[in-house]
Amino acid sequence: MTDCVLSIDQGTTGTTALLLDANVQVVASHNVEFPNHYPQPGWVEHDVAEIWASVKAAIEGAVEKAGPVSIQAVGITNQRETVLFWDKQTGEPIHRALVWQDRRTADFCAELKAKGAEGMVRERTGLVIDPYFSGTKAKWLLDHVEGARERAAAGEILFGTIDAWLAWRLCGAHVTDPSNASRTLMFNIHTMDWDDALLEMLDVPRACLPRIVDNAEILGRTSGLDFLPDGIALAGMAGDQQAALFGQACFSRGAAKCTYGTGAFVLMNTGASAMPSDNGLLTTVAWRLNGETTYALEGSAFIAGAAVQWLRDGLGLIRSAEEIEALARSVEDAGGVSFVPALAGLGAPHWRPDARGLISGITGGTTKAHIARAVLEGMALQISDILLAMSEDAATPLAELKVDGGAAKNDLLMQFQSDILGTRCVRPTVLETTALGSAFLAGLGVGFWDSTDGIVNAWAMDSTFDPEMRDDDRAQRLAAWAAAVAKA
Repeated sequence: MTDCVLSIDQGTTGTTALLLDANVQVVASHNVEFPNHYPQPGWVEHDVAEIWASVKAAIEGAVEKAGPVSIQAVGITNQRETVLFWDKQTGEPIHRALVWQDRRTADFCAELKAKGAEGMVRERTGLVIDPYFSGTKAKWLLDHVEGARERAAAGEILFGTIDAWLAWRLCGAHVTDPSNASRTLMFNIHTMDWDDALLEMLDVPRACLPRIVDNAEILGRTSGLDFLPDGIALAGMAGDQQAALFGQACFSRGAAKCTYGTGAFVLMNTGASAMPSDNGLLTTVAWRLNGETTYALEGSAFIAGAAVQWLRDGLGLIRSAEEIEALARSVEDAGGVSFVPALAGLGAPHWRPDARGLISGITGGTTKAHIARAVLEGMALQISDILLAMSEDAATPLAELKVDGGAAKNDLLMQFQSDILGTRCVRPTVLETTALGSAFLAGLGVGFWDSTDGIVNAWAMDSTFDPEMRDDDRAQRLAAWAAAVAKA
């Protein structure tokens, strides 16, 4: 029987359960998808009963694939800004969960900005005022479900992001960790506690909020589940992007990673400093271990892999996402074509929700292969914008970039990313670094691993990509990109 740690990676469209052994080898993993619900344009919701069913099925699938295992600990990682309230006695939600992509609170965010709240929010939370974050969604639920605010003030209903709700279902603990709390607009990243001024601004009662715990400690033990034995320690918890930073073993100041998914998320470890950004990035908590906090700078690009899906589903230029690399390689370069992937506006460091996607430089000789190559290059160029801003904020040059996520399998994209950054890109053998990170945290929480040194030693590299582009060529491409972004 293999001793292992179970990671529950609860994402926006599915849940993955991953079993990791003491040698940091994946014993088995299993993914189960579930639907998103769109009640009206701009609204996105999850039925948490469907999430719970996916968690159960994912765990059962992984355990079945693994054969005889002894699960020593459970870790949770999650889509960070999706929120709900549930009844303290029955566990029933008062409403569907509001998903991080949901924009229904845009008008309220505009009101807060008009009142001049942005400076106070930025200073205390490291965030900007945007519907993306959890707090305004919490206010909307309390405003729109009858009696909810009174019940929340009495502690009869409980608030949480998905990590807190899963912890409640697994072991009855009402807890969250600093990485998730730091994305709520209600948490002060300097005092490391819920902030009374922010709670008053959002009219959210403190009585309904979860207790904040370290990212690696025993939070409770499984009880009353029909798919896991009683008594397994829930011992690790982190939001998905911070979990990926941890899973990539980015433990030193200046270490950075980029996760290429539907969007792309770049985080840089800034050590014990909650470093403010002058360049449109977010300051966030990476993790807290043994009471010591590590911070990060974060920049997100809203569209990454989704641009490849658009080529497939919107334009019909490819039949599957995997085809894009071969098509793009069929030409030497993009033929002067630039693609700005602002299909849902531009995120960091521009923060222009009104920006729109753009293809420029088209001539009579432009083919679908040139457009495919320009799409891949556009994905990498927007990451270079974020990392340039990060290096300026942190006053630390980027030594290397660790890459993960589905699109990191694309060698052409990774080589161009290295070229345009002028920096080595390193791809690990395990690209499921989000699940890996929460498994590491859970293992640390129960002593399955003694320290992060063991994780660093066990982290395995698949490939490296070193820059090959000449400096003058890089400068020319960056100038063309800047011109295209200005048009977008």
